Amino acid sequence: MSKLLTLAWKEKVKAYAAISEEMGRLHPEILELAYQENWFKLFVPEVYGGPGKKLPEILRLEEELAEADGSLGWTVTLCAGAGWFAGFLNPALAEEIFAEREVCFAGSGAVGGVAIKTKQGYLINGKWSYASGALHATIFTANCALKNETGDDILDENGLQVVKSFILKKEEVNILPGWSYFGLIATGSHAFEVRNLNVKENRTFKINQQIEVSDCGFDYPFLQLAETTLTVNSLGMTNHFIKLVEQSFYARSGLGRYSEAQILFFNHELNRCKDELLNLRTQFYCAFDESWNQLVHSGQIADDNLKEVSSNSRKLAHACWKLAATLFPYCGLDAAKKESEINRVWRDIYTASQHALLTFDS
Repeated sequence: MSKLLTLAWKEKVKAYAAISEEMGRLHPEILELAYQENWFKLFVPEVYGGPGKKLPEILRLEEELAEADGSLGWTVTLCAGAGWFAGFLNPALAEEIFAEREVCFAGSGAVGGVAIKTKQGYLINGKWSYASGALHATIFTANCALKNETGDDILDENGLQVVKSFILKKEEVNILPGWSYFGLIATGSHAFEVRNLNVKENRTFKINQQIEVSDCGFDYPFLQLAETTLTVNSLGMTNHFIKLVEQSFYARSGLGRYSEAQILFFNHELNRCKDELLNLRTQFYCAFDESWNQLVHSGQIADDNLKEVSSNSRKLAHACWKLAATLFPYCGLDAAKKESEINRVWRDIYTASQHALLTFDS
């Protein structure tokens, strides 16, 4: 992607971010941009028409998207992340799904449904919350606990409940509007449900087990993939917020009331926050890049390195909302105005901070 094109899409995203929030979903112009750039297919292998991108490049792109607009970055990250399941799908089913230009996956990691094993496949009932991109998704992924036809749980060799992931088509699910939170509004992360749906056996898959394509990256551990992709969203939003903080402080009408010492103090705090974020960003990408290189060159990642990836992801994510809290009081009343750009970015940061995967440091 050229620098000119990058600038062009950034300007378009900026122009439609507030409108998307008012709509409660990504504006059609932004969706069209996402389809043109293959953002919803970032993880889809070339054999299925994907762009052939790998996780190191994808993380940096998602950071950039989240900096341009939190809702766009979050939606692309969650939808493209679900598209990563392409590597584990039945090949015939995957070819059918990804033949569509506007294919977009949405779904939930929660076990919200029950799938009863039948002679033809499975009978599914369930409800799943927080499916980002639900309003434009063409495919939904859903985790279900398996039961036999008598209603008994199907257990594995260790006596644990068997859970499988299922592919559902948009016409097979009901969207349940309920994304009423104060940030990431344009993600349209509504719930969905399925009632008495019969699906064939080939609609199931399990990640990090049987890889169905000969392409590197699908054996990267899902936990660290999820942690890193979510973290770069908080990072991108915070990059945006810090730039707006600096603009807001110096644009305040009452700036003349501040003494030279107070202005110096603000600059010290601003630069300290910038340096802290940059240092944590560097540590985060160093740990991730090392894990990726290990996987590519030796086919496995050392446990210590995976722990470092997880730890650095959490440290960086936590620093993002803490730095936003430190700098928010310097922004003036405009930052508390819900229609302002800086308020939207602040709300997006704190909504993203509620994702359970990164709640705790360890």
